[in-house]
Amino acid sequence: MPSGGARTELVVAFVSDLHFGPQASFGGKLRKLTGEAPALTRAFVERMNEVTRPDLVVNLGDDIEDEGPEADRARYGECMAALRGVKAELFHVAGNHDVVHLSEAELLSAWGRPDVTRLHYSFDRGGFHFTVLHTRERKDHDVSIGQEQLAWLAEDLAASPLPKIVLMHHSAADQDLRGNRWFEGSPHICLVRERRAMRKLFEEHGVLAVFNGHLHWNHLDVIRGIPYVTVQSLIENLDDDAPGRPAAAHAIARLGPKRIVVEIEGAERARYQFERR
Repeated sequence: MPSGGARTELVVAFVSDLHFGPQASFGGKLRKLTGEAPALTRAFVERMNEVTRPDLVVNLGDDIEDEGPEADRARYGECMAALRGVKAELFHVAGNHDVVHLSEAELLSAWGRPDVTRLHYSFDRGGFHFTVLHTRERKDHDVSIGQEQLAWLAEDLAASPLPKIVLMHHSAADQDLRGNRWFEGSPHICLVRERRAMRKLFEEHGVLAVFNGHLHWNHLDVIRGIPYVTVQSLIENLDDDAPGRPAAAHAIARLGPKRIVVEIEGAERARYQFERR
């Protein structure tokens, strides 16, 4: 908390797509600066502790570049250990790379939160209700939350009288993907199949904002008054190829009684402001 009195807003930091692991190229070019993931994560934690001092830190998933069970387990543990250095309460979202070789039980154990017993869950903090979804990707086929989780989502949102924030890895917006290095022409592997039904629930039950990662760019859609914020990958290469320049991206959301202000920090900065409905 800042000196001089109590803070009237809840400050939430977001980091996404850290990709601890082997070098990863796409289209024959170096796109993910995975070798810089540990140092960039430590720098993020240091900034949170010394400058931003958020109330919550949310990790939006894809903490590893999947390679195999043993390597993934070690790298996921390394990433968790680094993030646990934050002097704020830490919450996690499961990404598609995280679950290729690691089980739900392994992820939950690594998160070290006995209050979280499955990959989709919810919690209340600072006068807000947070709903965490587990979007499941079938490689090169589709992304879905499934009917069971969709029904749970409806029940979870309806049960809370608080203003709501939704956290997920893939996007529930109908993003215009032109210019996206990874997903242009491939909405089926970055946008959730049930997104229209999800958005209807969000509109009915007082959702204020939705945050996701996965798409490796900063992006904002406002649909029927609800902002859908995509957070850039921490390790995305902003240059066209090697040696590269990392995005070093994270987002700070200040959830206040009258408005939400989101600041994207790193090499590509942005600022969004939304008046609460």
